[in-house]
Amino acid sequence: MTAEIKLIFFRQLFEHHRDRRGPSFHNNNMAALCRGRHRWKSVKWTRLITRSVTGNSVLCAGVNNKAFIDGKYDYDVVVIGGGSGGLACSKEAAQLGLNVAVLDYVEPSAKGTKWGLGGTCVNVGCIPKKLMHQAALLGTAIKDARKYGWQISGPISHDWATMADAVQNHVRSLNWGHRVQLQDKKVKYLNMKGSLVDEHTIKALTKAGKEMTLTAKNIVIATGGRPKFPTNIPGAMEHGITSDDIFWLKESPGKTLVVGASYVALECAGFLTGIGLDTTVMVRSIALRGFDQQMAELVTDYMESYGTKFAWKCIPKRVEKLPSGALQVIWIDVMTGNEHKDTYDTVLWAVGRAPETKALGLNKLGVQLDKKTGKIIVGVDESTTVPNIYAFGDIGQGRPELTPTAIKAGKLLARRLAGRSTALMNYDNVPTTVFTPLEYGCVGLSEEEAESRHGKDNIEVFHAFYKPLEFTVAERDASQCYLKVICERDGVQKILGLHFTGSNAGEVTQGFAMGFQCGATYSHLLETVGIHPTTAEELVKVNITKRSGLDATVTGC
Repeated sequence: MTAEIKLIFFRQLFEHHRDRRGPSFHNNNMAALCRGRHRWKSVKWTRLITRSVTGNSVLCAGVNNKAFIDGKYDYDVVVIGGGSGGLACSKEAAQLGLNVAVLDYVEPSAKGTKWGLGGTCVNVGCIPKKLMHQAALLGTAIKDARKYGWQISGPISHDWATMADAVQNHVRSLNWGHRVQLQDKKVKYLNMKGSLVDEHTIKALTKAGKEMTLTAKNIVIATGGRPKFPTNIPGAMEHGITSDDIFWLKESPGKTLVVGASYVALECAGFLTGIGLDTTVMVRSIALRGFDQQMAELVTDYMESYGTKFAWKCIPKRVEKLPSGALQVIWIDVMTGNEHKDTYDTVLWAVGRAPETKALGLNKLGVQLDKKTGKIIVGVDESTTVPNIYAFGDIGQGRPELTPTAIKAGKLLARRLAGRSTALMNYDNVPTTVFTPLEYGCVGLSEEEAESRHGKDNIEVFHAFYKPLEFTVAERDASQCYLKVICERDGVQKILGLHFTGSNAGEVTQGFAMGFQCGATYSHLLETVGIHPTTAEELVKVNITKRSGLDATVTGC
C-alpha cells in the first residue's frame, strides 16, 4: 500500500471518529487521534477498496462505510423535530446504520406551558386526550353500574387535580422513555432549536443562547404545528388557552367555552362534560369539517343529549376579564345579528393549527411553502423543492395531521435515505377516530366525497342503526349508534368508505381498515363471520341500502 492511500484512509478514519463524537470534537484532540490510530491498525488492509487515490471515496468492508463516503458531514441525517414522526424517522435511520441526530425544542405556549420530548401526540394530544376521555367514560360507566346491580351510595364527583397529576406523570414517563430509546439506538439527541443555513447546514441554539453548527448529508423537517389564536378578537390570547394548555392545568378549568368545532374542540368538550363541567361549544358553521357530515351530526346530537351545550352559527366578538376573575365573552349570532354574552372560567380556542415553519429559515433557501397554509410543499417521496431537504407529517402540505401517518412516513423516508427501500407512503384510506363521548371511526371516503368522485347514482350506501348490548340493561339511548358502508354500485362493489359511531369505534375501525389495503368488496364483508355479541359484527351483517328507503334499524340480537 502506498503512503498516499494510507494517508487518505487515515484521514477518513479520523473524520469518522470525529463524526461519532459529534460536532464539538476538535481536530487537535490527541487522545481521539490515538484511538483513531488504534482502529486504523486493526483494519485488514487486504479488504481496502478505493475508487480514487486522490479522492474522498475510501471504503472498508466490515466498517460503517457511509461515514467514509460522506466524511465531510457531521451526520448522515439530522431530523429537526422530536415528535412521533421525527423520532420514528431518526430511530429507523440509526438502526439502518446511519449517523443521526435529532433536534427538539419546545417553545412555551402563550400561557407558559411547556413539556418534554415526544411532540404533540405524547404531551398535548392523543395520549392525554385519550386518558381524559377514559376518565369521562368511567363516569358514565359508574352511572350504568347501578343498573347492573352495583350498590353505589352518595353522589359521584370527580377531582381534576388527581386525574391531571396521574396523566401528567404518565406523559413524563413517556418523555423519559423516548430519551432512553434514542440513546439505545445511538441517535444523538440535542435539546436545541434548529434552523437551516443551507441544504447541508443547521444552526442549533440552546435555551441559554449557545449556538452550534451541524452539517448533514440530508436534513429532515418534522416540526409539526401548534394551535392558533384568532388575531381579530380582543382578549383572545390574553385570556384564553388552547389544547397546548388544557392537559397541563393543575386546577379544574371550571365552566368552559370551547370555540371551534374541529375534532380537537369536540373531544375536549366531550371529556370536560363527562367529568361534570358546564361546557359549551361555539360553532361558526359546521362541525367536523372534512368528515362525513351525517356522522358529524350524529356525534354532536349525542353530545347535546350527553349534556354539552352548543351555540350554533355564532362568532365571538371579544373576551373581557371581570374584576371577579371570570371571563366575559361577547358573541354575535350570525343568523339574527343579535349580540349575546355570558361568563366562563375558561375559554379554550380550538380554531385550527399553524405549521412550525417560520423560524426554520426556509424562504432564504428556496424551500417552497403553500401561500395559504404556510406548510411545506412536498413530493410523493417527502422531498421539498431543495435537494437533500425533506419534510413530512403535519408540516407537509396536503398530508393528514395524524400521528400514525407521520410515524409510518418517517420510517419509510429513513429506509429510502439509507438506500434500503424505494417504498413510498400510501396516504389513501387512512383510518382515524374522533374520541367524542360517542366515538366516531372512519376509513376511506365520506359519502359526500364518494358522490363527488363517482356520482350519486354510481354508489350504494348500506347502513344500519343498532343498539349495543351494553346499552340495553343500562337503558341508554342508542339513537346515534349508526354505521354505513359506501360501495361502488356496479361490478364487484368495491368498498369506498366505512363509518361507525359507537363504543370503541377506534378498535372496530382499525380491524376493518386492513381490508381497504386488500381491495375489500361488499361481498367480502358479507362472507366474513361476525363475532357475537359485538357491535363490530353489525358491519358484516349490514344489508339495507339508503336507496331502498327501508327502515335500517337492527332488530333482534
